[in-house]
Amino acid sequence: MPGKLKVKIVAGRHLPVMDRASDLTDAFVEVKFGNTTFKTDVYLKSLNPQWNSEWFKFEVDDEDLQDEPLQITVLDHDTYSANDAIGKVYIDIDPLLYSEAATVISGWFPIYDTIHGIRGEINVVVKVDLFNDLNRFRQSSCGVKFFCTTSIPKCYRAVVIHGFVEELVVNEDPEYQWIDRIRTPRASNEARQRLISLMSGELQRKIGLKVLEMRGNAVVGYLQCFDLEGESGLVVRAIGTACTLDKLSSPAAFLPACNSPSKEMKEIPFNEDPNPNPHSSGPSTPLKNQTYSFSPSKSYSRQSSSSDTDLSLTPKTGMGSGSAGKEGGPFKALLRQQTQSALEQRGGSPHRFCRRREFPFLTLTAFPPGLLVHVGGVVSARSVKLLDRIHNPDEPETRDAWWAEIRQEIKSHAKALGCHAVVGYSESTSICEEVCILSASGTAAVLNPRFLQEGTVEGSLEQRIEENLPVGCGFCHIPYDELNMPFPAHLTYCYNCRKQKVPDVLFTTIDLPTDAVVVGKGCLIQARLCRLKKKAQAEANATAISNLLPFMEYEVHTQLMNKLKLKGMNALFGLRIQITVGENMLMGLASATGVYLAALPTPGGIQIAGKTPSDGSYEQHISHMQKRINDTIAKNKELYEINPPEVSEEIIGSPIPEPRQRSRLLRSQSESSDEVTELDLSHGKKDAFVLEIDDTDAMEDVHSLLTDVPPPSGFYSCNTEIMPGINNWTSEIQMFTSVRVVRLSSLNLTNQALNKNFNGLCENLLKSLYFKLRSMTPCCLCHVNFTVSLPEDELIQVTVTAVAITFDKNQALQTTKAHAEKTLQRASTDNDELLQFPLELCSDSLPAPAFSATKAVTVEKASPMGDGNFRNRSAPPCASSTVGVVKMTPLSFIPGAKITRYLGIINMFFIRETTSLREEGGVSGFLHAFIAEVFAMVRAHVAALGGNAVVSYIMKQCVFMENPSKNQAQCLINVSGDAVVFVRESDLEAMTTQQSAVNCQTPCPGEVTT
Repeated sequence: MPGKLKVKIVAGRHLPVMDRASDLTDAFVEVKFGNTTFKTDVYLKSLNPQWNSEWFKFEVDDEDLQDEPLQITVLDHDTYSANDAIGKVYIDIDPLLYSEAATVISGWFPIYDTIHGIRGEINVVVKVDLFNDLNRFRQSSCGVKFFCTTSIPKCYRAVVIHGFVEELVVNEDPEYQWIDRIRTPRASNEARQRLISLMSGELQRKIGLKVLEMRGNAVVGYLQCFDLEGESGLVVRAIGTACTLDKLSSPAAFLPACNSPSKEMKEIPFNEDPNPNPHSSGPSTPLKNQTYSFSPSKSYSRQSSSSDTDLSLTPKTGMGSGSAGKEGGPFKALLRQQTQSALEQRGGSPHRFCRRREFPFLTLTAFPPGLLVHVGGVVSARSVKLLDRIHNPDEPETRDAWWAEIRQEIKSHAKALGCHAVVGYSESTSICEEVCILSASGTAAVLNPRFLQEGTVEGSLEQRIEENLPVGCGFCHIPYDELNMPFPAHLTYCYNCRKQKVPDVLFTTIDLPTDAVVVGKGCLIQARLCRLKKKAQAEANATAISNLLPFMEYEVHTQLMNKLKLKGMNALFGLRIQITVGENMLMGLASATGVYLAALPTPGGIQIAGKTPSDGSYEQHISHMQKRINDTIAKNKELYEINPPEVSEEIIGSPIPEPRQRSRLLRSQSESSDEVTELDLSHGKKDAFVLEIDDTDAMEDVHSLLTDVPPPSGFYSCNTEIMPGINNWTSEIQMFTSVRVVRLSSLNLTNQALNKNFNGLCENLLKSLYFKLRSMTPCCLCHVNFTVSLPEDELIQVTVTAVAITFDKNQALQTTKAHAEKTLQRASTDNDELLQFPLELCSDSLPAPAFSATKAVTVEKASPMGDGNFRNRSAPPCASSTVGVVKMTPLSFIPGAKITRYLGIINMFFIRETTSLREEGGVSGFLHAFIAEVFAMVRAHVAALGGNAVVSYIMKQCVFMENPSKNQAQCLINVSGDAVVFVRESDLEAMTTQQSAVNCQTPCPGEVTT
């Protein structure tokens, strides 16, 4: 009998009118958990009822506390007919089950109905009493913490990183059950919402059990997704990284360091270790603010079991030791087998070895200092599957096997690159009728085994890792063996340390490492591609898609490469490629942040070579294009401040051996066009990148390269957490979400026209964002996340979430400007309720006549509450300071503030349906209202936990379907993030003076980071 759940219903406000005669409502509340239901009294004739009920007590197992949401239904009492539903609230109990978590959930929750949206609010208080249960066979995983953030959370340090955890659960989709034909849309939406919250609770519990089995206590980088497979069911799957985390408890850790020049979050977490590890004094950035220390008892004592397994595991690495640079050969081989054994053989004792560790993947994109040793490059795998071939759709086995197959492939790709681990790992699916594309990608890497296991690393290796890693360029050095490289590449000696070899470009899916040396600023680089395919059924369709995929991937990569050269940069970070399948087309969209790494060679220009007919005008045209390309490169270098120091060729040493030089890559020949653009990877001149133009299609490609519009002055954009090259953030942030739905006219669409339209759509979306945020310049759009989907035939939907952060060019100018903005905002709140910019609800027709677009842009300040009660809500009893508006950001930190507590993960799923689409303002009005309501509900849940912000916020799915002829539309949205308590630095400074006298008599080793 491990838990008691207590619920009190206090009051309601702003309820809708349910009784036409009296313009009032007779409301009562049903509280349901598991199979037990309690009811409050009916509060007659009031829109603001005061129930003040007794405490309803549920005695439940802790497994149920994890699986089930608390379900609160508000109804209107009717004497003669059935009671009418007003709306529901689902409350996740999980955040109350941690040891250092909130003890009570208390606050005003919006009452949500899937047809009418938010209909008033209800004040609820929830408490949990847990009894300690030491039963080894229990099925609950209470106490395992979950974090969406893909770096180690701000007020913790990682003791051990255990590795990859994954799970999926399957169920029948209520939309496709026979009963759905006879029940109302509301009932069917609610069945779906309830089922999904049940499944995600169960999923979290199962993953928690795996973590406990590995002896961890937290999951970092937790990514949960839904696959709506139609007839074959509903799948909820999740991946994450199991860790053992330690809370940084030193009170002095909360003091800001006043001597730091940058105006951001500053922290001094202290090492408890008498001799801190040498890495903790690296340069600081906003991503990392913990030091990693180890207690002396876990020192690197030589354990015979570990050194024996190292020797026996040598052949498993699959790579010869090879000479990696001048003296690194034997060292790398030793490192590789050490880490291999750390990953494959936990602690040396076979009975602790668990099958799940077969995949050495980490979902983290930012790492503790010293964990990342080398980066090999991006590895990815895709597979096309038919859903109607699943033997028993209600069981997860088939799908598990599908994912295992893809993970196996990724693992072997990483091995081919001489790497034993994959970081920045993610998985996604795209489903259209019975065809499903599974994709996975990550970055092959070599990790420092010290973090992967407690105390089994030999001291000697430890020192050698420290000596061998030059700061700032170590991760660029190639992990693979130069003599049998997995692909043709052009290597030179590192421009930074001159000791090891580096490739000429580097693609990764992770954030820029904190100590990397970057020249200039970064920028967002996108490759976009559409391909038509014939409509077909089942197997024929799957075959057509499989045949198209490799060509599409190749072209997306070629586009990325060309755009990178055009920007004068040599590395991509945060790369995310999505390929989406629709009924008659495939779409590819790749986003990444380009940077110039000082350690890699300067990129050559782009040279156009035409198979010239003897036509003079054609030659003129080519030379004109060449001039435009050269001008663009020069302009970009100036814009992004790329001016690396010149290095003479002699110092660097000759590039690679001769025979390898002449390797050529052939560009794809897709069905629609027969362009062949050859990439000559030779290093004869600096302009090594040759684009051959032999027909109009190839010409189009070059044109499309030049049409990307640079952002207006004062704007920068990137899709990583922080912008490389900018570090003086101010505390002003603004998150936004924008959705565009575009209907294509099916008249003679060609690949070229499609590409042009899709390009135009994405470019216009970015332009409209720049326009709306013009009052915030100079600012940077960080964490720009584009998602493209093809919900129906001839419908393209693009969703963008991002956060705009202002940075400081000149402090004094900034403050006056911010002041002026605040007064402007105050004036606008009266007429334009809490919206920072007025919303255009027009259907903007894009230049392409084949297009009509509708769009909804929701700014995160939007709150659908009529009289702004979210603004001046009184704080719940458990919060010490008053809670204003809950801040929301996709970043894992809040500039100018310090996160003091994590309150748990927010994972919410909403469905909204309407049968009066036109009356609600069309697609854009409907979507805007829905997204604003989602924001309001997320904020209410965080405030009820006593939090004042959501970090690592992500809208994981936004599925929109419409039926214009019937005036109907439906939208499903899934969001998640971490609820936190943060303290502004200005508030902290008052505490500093009091505490510094007490705590800081002796200086402690630590790092000042942001």
